[in-house]
Amino acid sequence: EEWGLNPSELLFLKELGRGQFGVVYFGKWKDTIKVAIKTINEGAMSEDDFMEEAKLMMKLSHPKLVQLYGVCTHHKPLCVMTEFMENGCLLNYLRQRRGKLSRDVLLSMCQDVCEGMAYLERNSFIHRDLAARNCLVNMEHVVKVSDFGMARYVIDDEYISSSGTKFPVKWSSPEVFHFKKYSSKSDVWSFGVLMWEIFTEGKMPFETKSNSEVVHEISQGNRLYRPHLASHPVYKVMYSCWHEKPEGRPTFAEL
Repeated sequence: EEWGLNPSELLFLKELGRGQFGVVYFGKWKDTIKVAIKTINEGAMSEDDFMEEAKLMMKLSHPKLVQLYGVCTHHKPLCVMTEFMENGCLLNYLRQRRGKLSRDVLLSMCQDVCEGMAYLERNSFIHRDLAARNCLVNMEHVVKVSDFGMARYVIDDEYISSSGTKFPVKWSSPEVFHFKKYSSKSDVWSFGVLMWEIFTEGKMPFETKSNSEVVHEISQGNRLYRPHLASHPVYKVMYSCWHEKPEGRPTFAEL
């Protein structure tokens, strides 16, 4: 099976950080290809389901998606190998460069993500956890979408249950936090919040509010304010993603 990796071809070079599932390393594959290697802690993910999904995810290939190269199943912990993105997570990238990125650059980041998401939409693939923390930036400062579809395989109740402390309520559409109804249109809602994260240079949406307060605010029809770096036309695009009804939101193709 060509998607299964031979562990002897993988070289672990440096720990990059700890992700939701386990430790993430920088490494090399076949001595030359720079890769990120994510180890999956035992019990962090429903592995058999994920293995089936990985075969599908390997077929997803687009310049604005972080490429999944393969999965190493020969030993525990399970390892997922992806394209290496030198500049790391978009959220930290934005925060570290506050005041240094032009509005055009911020807009082009939104465009990058939108292109990757339009590809997923065309392929009927739902991300389920789109946010700045789940996008990565490469050496050329191109932003790519990462961790698509992974949210389905998490076992942690705090993350799965919409009342759980780790559930991404602040990025979730009403039909997701009320009914767990995911679609490309719920991804579009999250994209609006991601645009807001980009134009605030990495602020936390609904900064001081708890998850339950956010559910109340959104249900009342309140939405995130216009960031001062976002022009009125840009905010209009952002705001269109937050239509209460999924059918009222644009598609990624339209965006």
